[in-house]
Amino acid sequence: MEPTQAEVRDQFGRNLEDKGAWRQATTLDAAGELTARWLEGNSEYQPATFTARYDDETEPIAVELAALNRSGLFTKESQPGLQSEGTAQRQYVTGFCSSETAAALLALSARSELVAVAHAPGEASSASIPVTLDGGEVVTVLGSSENPVTEDQIRDWAEETNDSLALLLADSWYVEILDPAWGRNDVLLPAVFAALTTGK
Repeated sequence: MEPTQAEVRDQFGRNLEDKGAWRQATTLDAAGELTARWLEGNSEYQPATFTARYDDETEPIAVELAALNRSGLFTKESQPGLQSEGTAQRQYVTGFCSSETAAALLALSARSELVAVAHAPGEASSASIPVTLDGGEVVTVLGSSENPVTEDQIRDWAEETNDSLALLLADSWYVEILDPAWGRNDVLLPAVFAALTTGK
């Protein structure tokens, strides 16, 4: 008997068989590899992303994001740069990593115009750096820690993945790197990749 749609997919359309792989992912490298597979179209489940596939604007940067995930940064959010009438975006990427990787990424702010913000484990920091404008109104900001720090946040990550990974994320650094130039797409991701792979 064939499984029903409800048995194969969750309420967001994500493939529950692909979720099974996340039950085994207990390291940042494993989480990065599964995220890379999702970005390459080989999985239809991504924790904390309530859709089976990334949105259309991610398509041009998906290959580069997959490379970052295989190089020590388990990415959580990103967007390409965009400049059009009434809308502007700064390119950015955020993710979980080790303290050594956080230091390497933070150093980007010292040797380039890129802006990197690093949040220590357990830090519930909050700031507001505009990265998306719509009609002159700020609609997206960076600067807040996304580490699961409360019991509810840890439980949510555990339900999406597993207990071990949820606790690891709570003990990981969370970094946000953005290009201050509105609409630019050819600087940030190559620089992040170079920072992740230099010295490896």
